[in-house]
Formats: sequence, C-alpha cells, structure tokens
Amino acid sequence: MFDVIIIGGGVSGVSCALVLGSAQNKPFAYDKKIGIISHQKNSSLQEAVINNAYGIAPGTLGAELLTESIQHLSKIYPHIDQIQSEKVLKIEGEYTSAVCPSSSFPEFTIITNKNSYQSKIDVVGIGSANTFSIDGLLQYLEPHRKAIPEKQRIQLKNKDHKVTEGIYVIGTLAGTRSQVTIAEGSGAAVATDILTLWNEGVQTHVHDSIR
Repeated sequence: MFDVIIIGGGVSGVSCALVLGSAQNKPFAYDKKIGIISHQKNSSLQEAVINNAYGIAPGTLGAELLTESIQHLSKIYPHIDQIQSEKVLKIEGEYTSAVCPSSSFPEFTIITNKNSYQSKIDVVGIGSANTFSIDGLLQYLEPHRKAIPEKQRIQLKNKDHKVTEGIYVIGTLAGTRSQVTIAEGSGAAVATDILTLWNEGVQTHVHDSIR
C-alpha cells in the first residue's frame, strides 16, 4: 500500500515527488510510502528548449531536464519508489464509508500494462493531450480552459487541483498554461497540500537552510 502514487514523470510529477521526498525527516511523513510512475515518453518537454525558466540555464534541452530530474530524485530521495516503463490504464476505487470506515483516506487500485498497485492518494500529471485514456477518470474530462481550441487540449475537472477525495491533478492536466515554471509550481503546491493533510491539517511546507 502506497500512501501516495504520482502518475507521470514530467515537470509537475517530479516536482511533486521532490517536495514530498524532502519531508522524509518530518514526524508526520517519515513512514510514508511514496511512489512515482515515471513515464516520460509523451512529455511535451521532449522537444523543448528552455530559455525563460528561473533557475534553469538558458538553452537547456527539455529531454535533458527530464533525465536529470529523475536522476536528481533517485540520488537525493532514494526512498521514493520509481516505477518505470509502465503505463497507467485504469484507476479503481473511491472514497466511501464502506471502503474505509475508520480512515480519512480512500483506497485505490492503479492498474498498469504490467502490474497493479494500491494507494491512498493519487496525483495525476501526464499532460493535457486529448488522447488521455485512464479508465476511472474519463468522467472528469472537460475542454482545457487556458489552451486555444484548435489544439483540442483537455483537463480534469478540479477545485484547487483536487478532482475528488484522494485524487489530485497537476500540471497542464489541471488546467494550467503550458510553462515549465507553472507546471513545477503546480506539482509543488499539491505536494504541500498532501503534507498538510498528513500533518493533521496544519499548514505545511518544507525548506532546507544553510543555517
């Protein structure tokens, strides 16, 4: 059973994982099992050159950033399970009192083309292409509100990134514009929402310091 599984290894997904991973020594997070299904094949960064993102050297190739970010996650936060070369096909489960009468978390089953995983929280960040096909989430699809109609982009209906109890959406699939820094912030924002949930509702963020 994972406490949280992140679906997608692009900017928003890895950003979410990095912030969750950085809380590993906090009493409310040290025992949490975190996983990321780090599929990157369809990331819009694959063909990008980045010149206008804070903290990223001008001319950085998006494909390089994808590879480096996964390596960064592995090196700094190895306790996060990286699930590679799998595609999510279906999410089953929802929050009901019958599913978890003594817990504030639902239980989900994530089914991929190779395996299945149990999780309490799912974070979905796989881009806004209209080829989205994860069964169990199709009922939440709607036209993207900040993309030009000709591109036929989609998003998941959400309120402040929350789709339904236990399911969050990040990046362009949440309805954000397609900018690296916006996607990064979207993933980080949801990570702090999850940390706040684990910390019994106390507003939470994680910083490192030279002091």
